[in-house]
Amino acid sequence: MIKIALKPRLRRIWVILFAPPAVGAAFWGFLQLTGNFNAVVPGEFYRSAQLTPAQLSDYVGAYKIRTVINLRGNNKGQPWYDAEVKESDHLGIVHVDFGMSARHELTRAQAIALIALMEKAAKPLLIHCKEGADRAGLVSALYLAVVKRADPKAAEAQLSFRYGHISLPLVPEYAMERSFEALEPSLAASSAIAPPSQSAPD
Repeated sequence: MIKIALKPRLRRIWVILFAPPAVGAAFWGFLQLTGNFNAVVPGEFYRSAQLTPAQLSDYVGAYKIRTVINLRGNNKGQPWYDAEVKESDHLGIVHVDFGMSARHELTRAQAIALIALMEKAAKPLLIHCKEGADRAGLVSALYLAVVKRADPKAAEAQLSFRYGHISLPLVPEYAMERSFEALEPSLAASSAIAPPSQSAPD
C-alpha cells in the first residue's frame, strides 16, 4: 500500500523538478534551430538571432528583406561576421553594424541614433544580435513604441521568454528591460530624432 501511494507523489515531484527545465531546453533548441526569426511588424520589421548564410538567404528570399542591422557590432575577422557580410553582399542587401551590449543599459544618445538608423533604413528590415533574445528584444520594443507609436506594454512584450529573454532582475541581461523603462517615455514623447551616428562595437 505504501509503495503504491508514493508513486503519484514521486511523479508530481519529477514533473515539478525536471519538466520545466526539459521544456525550456527544448524550446531554446527550437529557437536556435529557426534562428529565432520573428516578425515584429510584418512586411516591415523582423528580428532574429545570428543567422547562418543559408538561413539569411532563405529569410531574405521569403520576406524580401533589404537591410540587415547587426547589433553585435563590427567583428571583422570573426567567421560569423565575415560570412554574414559576404552573404549580404551576394544577396544585394545593405548590411549595417551597430554595436551594443545586452549587459549594459542603452544610453539615450545610442537609442536616438539607432532609431534614426532604423527609420532611414530600406524596408523590410532585419535586426539581429547573437541569440535574438535580449538586444533584439529591446530594439524591437523601441521600434514599436517610438516609431510605430504602439502601446508600451505591447512593445515591451518583445522582451519576453517567447523570444528566449529571461525577465529576472538578477540576470545581467535585465539591463535591456531597464533601458526600455528609462528610454521609452521620453523618446516616445519626442517628435525629433537626431541623425544616425556610428556606434562602437561591444
